[in-house]
Amino acid sequence: MPAPTRTLERPPSARDPGTPAIGGRGPDGTGGDALAGTPATTPARIAVWLLVGAITVLFAAFTSTYLVRRGEADWRVGPLPPVLWVTTGVLLGSSVALEGARRHARRGEMAGLRTWLTVTTLLGLAFLAGQLLAWRQLVAAGVYLSSYPHSSFFYLLTGAHGLHLAGGIGALLYAVRRAPAAATAAAALDVADPVAAYWHFLTGLWIYLFVILFAL
Repeated sequence: MPAPTRTLERPPSARDPGTPAIGGRGPDGTGGDALAGTPATTPARIAVWLLVGAITVLFAAFTSTYLVRRGEADWRVGPLPPVLWVTTGVLLGSSVALEGARRHARRGEMAGLRTWLTVTTLLGLAFLAGQLLAWRQLVAAGVYLSSYPHSSFFYLLTGAHGLHLAGGIGALLYAVRRAPAAATAAAALDVADPVAAYWHFLTGLWIYLFVILFAL
């Protein structure tokens, strides 16, 4: 006999636009947000946006150095490891899967939330494995960290991105364990939303790195 599917009540903001959102304060000061559906400001959300800001500053500094170095006479673009096309698609797919998890969370469907968070985590691991394979393809082609300036930047930028993405996988594993066990749909979103914001940022950051490394 199949196990029953646990479905939680949707948060008030998802049922009734006039009901204050959980976690903020409404016009009457009794709770909720003045704008229905506005996410509550939680420590996790604040921490994620501070982290996103710090990573943005870091990669902006990398980009500035890259653009200055690219203008010198000895600059040449190295080969594009073919597996990067696959890993790019995998990472985009992981963001799509994560949005599927959030949709299930908003409906209070905890089984679907767990499934899609797990899919996202597996795709993230596949992306990291593909990045390691890309490095191996470059090494097989005789391209190393010190071969020429572009290869140095490739290893630096992809390595830094990979480290931050590994942290995102750790956050996903935490969400897989905590979000489906939440007492309410709103509580599940409080876990899933900050992780999703960080993960989508890393997906966008990878597309940006791919473009500046091989398309510009």
